[in-house]
Amino acid sequence: MKKLLIGFFLILGSFARADEGMWFLMFIERLNQRDMEKMGLQLTAEEIYSINNHSLKDAIVQFNGGCTAEIISKDGLILTNHHCGYDAIAELSTPEANYLKDGYWAENKANELKPKSLFVRFFVRMDDVSNRILSKVNSSMSEAEREKAISEEIALIEKENNEGGKYVVSVRSFFQGNEYYYFVYEDFKDVRLVGTPPESIGKYGGDTDNWEWPRHTGDFSMFRVYADVNGQPADYSNDNVPLQPKQYLKVNTGGVQENDFAMILGYPGRTNRWMPSGGIEQNVKFAYPAWVEGSKTGMDAMKKYMDQDEAVNLIYASKYAGVANYWKNRQGMIDALTEFNTAATKAKQEAKFNKWANKKKNRAKYGKVVSTINNYYALTNEKSRHDNYLQQLLRTSAFGTISRGIGKELLAYANADETTRANGIASLEESINAFISEMYLPAEIDILKAQLKLYSSKSTGYPLASAVVDMNGDFDAIIDDYFAKSIFASKDKLVAFLKNPDASLVSNDPLMNLSTNLIAHLLTKSPEVEKAQNDYTAAYRLLVEGMRKSKLATIDYPDANSTLRLTYGKVRSLPTDATNDAAVNYYTTMEGLVKKYKADDPEFDLPSRMLDLYETKDYGSYADKNGYMPVCFLTDNDITGGNSGSPVLNGKGELIGLAFDGNIEAMAGDVIFDKELQRTINVDIRYVLWLIEKYSGAKHIVDEMEIVK
Repeated sequence: MKKLLIGFFLILGSFARADEGMWFLMFIERLNQRDMEKMGLQLTAEEIYSINNHSLKDAIVQFNGGCTAEIISKDGLILTNHHCGYDAIAELSTPEANYLKDGYWAENKANELKPKSLFVRFFVRMDDVSNRILSKVNSSMSEAEREKAISEEIALIEKENNEGGKYVVSVRSFFQGNEYYYFVYEDFKDVRLVGTPPESIGKYGGDTDNWEWPRHTGDFSMFRVYADVNGQPADYSNDNVPLQPKQYLKVNTGGVQENDFAMILGYPGRTNRWMPSGGIEQNVKFAYPAWVEGSKTGMDAMKKYMDQDEAVNLIYASKYAGVANYWKNRQGMIDALTEFNTAATKAKQEAKFNKWANKKKNRAKYGKVVSTINNYYALTNEKSRHDNYLQQLLRTSAFGTISRGIGKELLAYANADETTRANGIASLEESINAFISEMYLPAEIDILKAQLKLYSSKSTGYPLASAVVDMNGDFDAIIDDYFAKSIFASKDKLVAFLKNPDASLVSNDPLMNLSTNLIAHLLTKSPEVEKAQNDYTAAYRLLVEGMRKSKLATIDYPDANSTLRLTYGKVRSLPTDATNDAAVNYYTTMEGLVKKYKADDPEFDLPSRMLDLYETKDYGSYADKNGYMPVCFLTDNDITGGNSGSPVLNGKGELIGLAFDGNIEAMAGDVIFDKELQRTINVDIRYVLWLIEKYSGAKHIVDEMEIVK
């Protein structure tokens, strides 16, 4: 299959097409409306994004800060991915009532379940403030001075637009600091679980199928937004009522055909399509291999205990899934970027830019841009390897970051006066309970030992000035001793601390000091690196400015950064010379799902009820007109992480599917778009509805929706 990729890594701008790009909604009419209409859009730009009237954007929410979700009923019903709701579902589960494993559907609104912390964010409006902010800076400023001036202006803009705290306002930079926009949001914090399929369906295929096609995963879960009686955001209360949204999506069960128009709205997290060749090379050879190895080390230590005890499995299920997702992603990035020499292609583009930059009229401003960028990466390659080993330690160990979390809270409590302590003790008790409930001590000891051993063996050139790393690798005895002495390893000791707070117990705690040292070491930069980074930041900004000015790169959209975007394309098969069990290459069916079934396999087992319904072909009204039960389908939309849970919409703005993954063939998509092979993997809305109604017996949930064909 991968041989078909040869030659696709060409300059982005020269080959931009309709299915490439993550577009701002406020510019749809000017940049995209005609293209979208030719492909099948039947909505106006005003119906997609409007400040003064209800529009499609009012039905799209950011889910808990990291995914996307959509409102699909007049009573605030939310649809998102199973993996987006995974953490909340795991939190609500116990070994006795294991909703993660067995699924859950609330019989009525009174039975909907409230996780401790879960919110959705509605997008209100955005505007361009580039001229205002850039008027506050000049070329003689250092990067620190520039950042200070920009931050001060941002603070003013945010205050001017938050209406006394009603809204959350975020000012974000784009095109590496060449443009700035502000975004106004409204947050709702009372969000409750309505239903989820069992993990064997919602995570079907596990790590094996992750990023792969064909796919047969029912990756969805459902929640509901609640508000006070006036429809305003409110903390959780029994008096709250389902939100009556400004807009909700109709659900279309007519099915999809190849070349049908497909539009996705969501919150893509991060792309790096302007990344210089040196950055790509650094990631492939230094940063990502360390990330992969560090991730696997943490995963193995977790999995050992997860497999032994279901209660421990629930504690680590979400963390493990998140680490595993990026573990496979980063390895896929290494493979794709290496195989297709992406860094070399970018370097050729930069050589063309350098030639333009050193013309007489451009030399003073742009002449040293490329050399400055390349010098920075050469200086920091080894440090990036070191930093990624250390970052994976901090990411997988609950104790690696206690100096920034629970430890910091305990110190503040100990140093406060009696009145402040009395007012804060309930919050601190809650933090202690959360900290203890989210870790299993034997697993944490092994995770920390394994990660320190790995880090110690890989940190040549950047040794950590700590007793732990200087003890010739005798980590087992040292870490055992640290845990035996630490107050953080015992709930009883933490509770006792609340009664008799003593700051020295925290500041002298061995695990607290280890965490402090690890984080300080990660953040430490030599004067040489500090200067190189200052110069690099300015040079990168000029590179993007110059590439746009010279027309050598004509990307009209900014990199993703967790702001609402629209991407459009078509239902489209994936070119392949490989044999697979997708009935037709743009969709999969329940027949293919059952072919993958392996009894008692942790990734490919299925509930007996699923198998029974398949045998009787009991598909209800959700079967395709050709008789099969659809499961997933492909589109060529341009998405990335953060788009998980995004709605896939037809030309009328009706829901036809739910985006949940990309494909391994185009794993380099965050760096450079592949117009031939980049795909979005979506769960078909008909499969979602079938699972709710026929498999789960929760027809009352389907009845809430407005179904059209």
